[in-house]
Amino acid sequence: MLPRATPTTTAAVPAHVQPTLDDTGTPLRDVTFVVVDLETTGTSAAECGITEIGAVKVRGGEVLGEFQTLVDPGVTVPAFVARLTGISTAMLATAPRVEAVLPSFLEFLGGAVLVAHNAPFDVGFLKAATARAGYEWPRPPVVDTVRLARRVVTRDEAPNHKLSSLAALFRATVTPDHRALSDARATVDVLHALLDRLAPLGITHLEDLATASDPVPPAVRRKRHLADGLPDAPGVYLFVGPDEEVLYVGTSTSIRRRVRSYFTAAERRRRITEMVGVACSVTAVVCATPLEAQVRELRLIAQHAPRYNRRSKNPERMTWVRLTREPFPRLSIVRDVRPDLGTSHIGPYGSRRAAQDAVDALGEAVPLRQCTRRLPATAPEGARACSLAEMGRCSAPCTTGGPEPHPYAQTAASAREAMERDPSAVVRVLARRISQLSAEERFEQAGDATRRLTALLRGASRSQGVGPLAGCRELVAARPTADGGWEIVVVKHARLAATAVAARGADPLPLVRALRATADDVPAPHPPAPACHPEEADLVLGWLEAPGTRIVEIDGTWASPVRSARAYRDLGSSLPAVVGSAAGTAAAPDGVTVAEAHPAAWSPTESIAG
Repeated sequence: MLPRATPTTTAAVPAHVQPTLDDTGTPLRDVTFVVVDLETTGTSAAECGITEIGAVKVRGGEVLGEFQTLVDPGVTVPAFVARLTGISTAMLATAPRVEAVLPSFLEFLGGAVLVAHNAPFDVGFLKAATARAGYEWPRPPVVDTVRLARRVVTRDEAPNHKLSSLAALFRATVTPDHRALSDARATVDVLHALLDRLAPLGITHLEDLATASDPVPPAVRRKRHLADGLPDAPGVYLFVGPDEEVLYVGTSTSIRRRVRSYFTAAERRRRITEMVGVACSVTAVVCATPLEAQVRELRLIAQHAPRYNRRSKNPERMTWVRLTREPFPRLSIVRDVRPDLGTSHIGPYGSRRAAQDAVDALGEAVPLRQCTRRLPATAPEGARACSLAEMGRCSAPCTTGGPEPHPYAQTAASAREAMERDPSAVVRVLARRISQLSAEERFEQAGDATRRLTALLRGASRSQGVGPLAGCRELVAARPTADGGWEIVVVKHARLAATAVAARGADPLPLVRALRATADDVPAPHPPAPACHPEEADLVLGWLEAPGTRIVEIDGTWASPVRSARAYRDLGSSLPAVVGSAAGTAAAPDGVTVAEAHPAAWSPTESIAG
């Protein structure tokens, strides 16, 4: 394991320590709310106008200020609206237009949380007005007291969740009368009463309000204290159950925020809700770089095999396609890479079916023998060919072997070329097959052929990319960070051995030397198999190949064939169209060598000058 991360654990029973605001979020008593109410000429924000705005700013139960103004909507106030609100067209004759009012209201709102009773109505009118006036809506957090009331006020207490009903239930100091400021004042009392009812449910911080109106199982809500004390930093987190069993491993750029989300209605996965109910604590491991966090997550999953993770826990179950070493080689599916000279491997594959698809793709283009017995170099007398040979899908070395060089050697060489370097010959054969099947409207068979070709290219691309890196004894690389520093990694045989970040303006070379001196000792594997989980090798390779990465030091050779399966690796769902167009061509798309994409040139002075 990489040695520079420090784990942080939250216990099942909260420690008797006063947490900081950064640890727990923002307590509701420290949140500034602006409670707003509008009177309008109708219900459509697109067609009607605002006639009055009333707002009250509160924090910690104390009123900080009020805002009230009539607004000229530019249209006649309907009679029924005038009777309801008491606001007539004559009253608005000298009132300012909404374009003149909005700057003052938005300044009053500031960075506060916007609260309204039936918030979609009021917010919809405000957003429409700001858009028509040419202003930018500030997108404040919004709290709807109607939705909160539906959570904690039953029909036995109030006949409905109208403002007048709730104001009467909670004995508000102001009676709502369809005037903006009065209704806003009544909503303030309703808000405070609702927050008092929500507190015993664990809704005590601003972050909790985002999902407070959605039903969250009480068993999950009670576990929210497990997020207290976790760092707001990138890294890995582990949910731990009884008997110290690791239940789930995840990674995030902010451990605290991510873990808190598990205790809200935003988390809808049934198995994760079950996991949270079992969890007793959360352990956090802060990581220096995002790459380290991703690698640690993979290693911890492989180490603990958490029952609630669905990612690959058993890399030893992955399979490879191997071209055997014998007088007449054949393809076989194996669990590991053997160091025999003259053998070729592609993969690994996550399933045996995918590996078999790759075998079938190669067998369709190259007439390798498919029998599994070991054949002698010289065919015995009376040997007979199998049905595959009669179909032209096998060169039948079992019947024609002899002391002279056998044509099958060229067949095996073609298979090895497709696996290790250039698969274009196989692509052309299968492309013609897919094109023919499609023209005959045999789309299911065409899809099967495409799946087989895709499996072959993905496995070959993986081994051709990771294999050279797995043979590299040590590689040190650096990538500039967003703040002008350097993210530095040490890779040995495709395994992440050390990583750290050099701060902006600091000389990164001493850090490079320290990382090389303290990096993990990694035994050499048998390429193309890496000295780590295959998915870790993929992560490391992706980081090294990302734009901006510079090679600092290298002990060994890191290069890939230009015309390889990796030229097709990013085609994805467009592969059928590409191979279809390649059916009449003589070459596969050109790729680039790793050396061309990432020249081994790194100037640490860039971090100082930057």
